[in-house]
Amino acid sequence: MIQHVYERARRARLVQDVFVATDNKLIYDTVEGFGGNAIMTSETHPSGTDRIAEAIEKLQAIGHRFQATDIIVNVQGDEPLIHPQMIDDVIRLMDDERASIGTLSKRIEDTTEVIDPNIVKVVFNSEGFALYFSRSPIPYHRNEWKDPGQITVYGSQFTLFKHIGIYAYRKDVLLILSKLPPTKLEEIERLEQLRALENGFRIKVKETKFETIGVDTSMDLERVEKCLNTSL
Repeated sequence: MIQHVYERARRARLVQDVFVATDNKLIYDTVEGFGGNAIMTSETHPSGTDRIAEAIEKLQAIGHRFQATDIIVNVQGDEPLIHPQMIDDVIRLMDDERASIGTLSKRIEDTTEVIDPNIVKVVFNSEGFALYFSRSPIPYHRNEWKDPGQITVYGSQFTLFKHIGIYAYRKDVLLILSKLPPTKLEEIERLEQLRALENGFRIKVKETKFETIGVDTSMDLERVEKCLNTSL
C-alpha cells in the first residue's frame, strides 16, 4: 500500500522530492527496500502535521535546503488511490498568496457519508477559503432534515462536501503550526486542521472529481484492492 502511495506521488508533475515520514521500522525498511526515501520520526506525534514538521527539520539538518515559501505536501500513507493530479491541484492552490494551506474536497453523493463521523465535512466561502471542518453534517439543512432519518443528499438543494485529507503547506507555516499547542476545537473534533483555523491561518479548498479510499479497516482494503485490480 505504501509503495502505491509513493509511486503515485512521484508521478505528480509539480513534485520535486518524495519522502515517507514514519515511526515504524517495518515501513521504513519497506520503503528503502523498493528504492524510496524514508525518514524515521518520533512515536509521540499527535498529528501528521507534527510528523511532517519533524521530517522537514531532519532534512534541513542533513543539508537539504528549503526556502520559507517552499510548498510541503502531506499525503496520507493509507491513501493508495491518490491521483497525481490531486497533488498538483493542492500545490497550485498555493499560487494564491493569501493561502497558508491548501486542501481538497469532494461533493457528497452518498447519504450514508453525511452522517458518518469518519467522513469529515467542510464548508467554505465564495472564494474557496475554509470556514469550518466537522464530523457532523455541515451545513445542516434545518428545514428539510427534521430528524436524522430524514437526512438525504438527493436533490439539487443539498450540496455538502467531504474533506479529502491531503494538504499543501508553506514551509514556514508548517513549522509554526507544529509548535502551537492543540486547540479546543481540534481536541473536540479530533481534526488537526482546526488548529490552523483557530490560529488565523487561511485554508484554501478546491473541489476534486477524484475519489479516494482511506484504508482503516479490512473492508476498506478489499475495496481498494478491487479498484486497483480494475485499473490494471
